[in-house]
Amino acid sequence: MVDGPGGLSARGVDAGKRDLLGVLVNAVDYDGAIRKVLRAARERRSFALTALAVHGVMTGVNDRAHRARLNALDVVTPDGQPVRWGLNLLHGTSLRDWVSGPELVLRVLDRMAEEDLPVYLYGSTPETLDRLAESLSRRFPALRIAGAEPSKFRVAHPDELAGIAARIVASGARVVLVGLGCPRQEAFVFAMRPLLDVPLLAVGAAFDYHAGLLRPAPVWMQRSGLAWLWRLAVEPRRLWRRYLGYNSQYLLLLGGQKIRLWRPRPCGPAHEGPAIPV
Repeated sequence: MVDGPGGLSARGVDAGKRDLLGVLVNAVDYDGAIRKVLRAARERRSFALTALAVHGVMTGVNDRAHRARLNALDVVTPDGQPVRWGLNLLHGTSLRDWVSGPELVLRVLDRMAEEDLPVYLYGSTPETLDRLAESLSRRFPALRIAGAEPSKFRVAHPDELAGIAARIVASGARVVLVGLGCPRQEAFVFAMRPLLDVPLLAVGAAFDYHAGLLRPAPVWMQRSGLAWLWRLAVEPRRLWRRYLGYNSQYLLLLGGQKIRLWRPRPCGPAHEGPAIPV
């Protein structure tokens, strides 16, 4: 067993989707997720993945339309110990590692560099993208960055998604990394999936981490399920409501689902809704 943040299993666990508070999360490890992404990239096939921590799961729990979008994605990885623990508690999945967005990015890009598959970066600010591209090029000299496009930080205009898709196609990219933050990025990849024949990966704070703007929690905090506390300490004003509210709600609902005091409601058909962020 090679151990990284959350560990890496040589087996490539991929046991399908499981119901976690009504959000369908894949019982998958790094190898299993990477295999799915690269297969879609090689086959030039549409594919959408996101990595959800507790906050991401709870955005789906509290928003029925967004839950439908999440459940329509191809892969939702368990990002963080609490989500992994939830899958193991409810479904006996015996997952030994979680699959974080930042770490998944590095492992996917390592394989893409080996196979000469270009990547497109979408989201964040021009300054962050510049720093990110420089950092990735240093780390993976053989990696081809086909293009980079910052977020507009607003709702898409009519036909704007088609224009973004056209630029991605013209770039020759075989994977698109999306860093718009939760839940904006999941709405974006859901809407873009029908327009592209390449994988879209919603990877959240990975852009800021790999651009050197955020420091990851120490591994011992990640393993103890305390990565949220590290983020809270770094950005208390922005995150205190998110973590204190959502974490408590997550634990209560997880206990309720486990002892069958409540059952998550099924959601209706996924739809884009009136506002897609770009």
